Amino acid sequence: MTETSAAIGADALLELAAIVYGGETLQSVLDRVVGVAVRTLPGADSVSVTLIRDEEPCTAAFSGQLALDADEMQYERGYGPCMDAGRAGVVLRVDDMRTEERWPDYAVAASAHGVLSSLSVPLPIQDRYIGALNIYATEPDAFGENVVAAAQLIASYAAVAVHNAQTFTRTAELAQELTRAMASRAVIEQAKGIVMHERRCTADEAFALLTRVSQQANIKLRDIAAEMVAQTARPSSG
Repeated sequence: MTETSAAIGADALLELAAIVYGGETLQSVLDRVVGVAVRTLPGADSVSVTLIRDEEPCTAAFSGQLALDADEMQYERGYGPCMDAGRAGVVLRVDDMRTEERWPDYAVAASAHGVLSSLSVPLPIQDRYIGALNIYATEPDAFGENVVAAAQLIASYAAVAVHNAQTFTRTAELAQELTRAMASRAVIEQAKGIVMHERRCTADEAFALLTRVSQQANIKLRDIAAEMVAQTARPSSG
């Protein structure tokens, strides 16, 4: 990689500085943080934020199907770099899933799904919720030390968002917000299924299409998805 960590960090910082924590929901802030990460970190194909409370993990934000699937593989097992990074507060990098020995069964499943390397960076503010920023790549050895340093900067912004949410809202309200986020994800999954069926395309292609429609229409992705699901559920007039 030719870019230095300072250059990568500067690119990310410009975008992160535009985020106003007090004026947005936790979900929207984390969505934007994930978007910055996937745009500015070299090698990043898909990015997510994992949050864990009382050993219950959830993907609070993600940029693509690859990250969501990789996260879910780890939640099913109860361990993996995205969970262990948050729990232990350490950076966990997998250079090649095909030779990874720390989480062998997860690594086999992830590599079969197309994830060949990953980087999980803990959120530096550990409170009632702990977690990590997860970066996934379809190539091995995707993340050097320059990317690690930049990812730590981005993770700090995600941590501030989570900390602020915990400080200014009651725990129950934050839990409800995360529950809504998971419900939105379920609707998006339904909409992806509809697109995949109609267009005979992959999950990633369906997600990309929904994202493109959302951006072009300037309508939130979950609202686009909800309308598509609702239209499919309506009985035809004919």
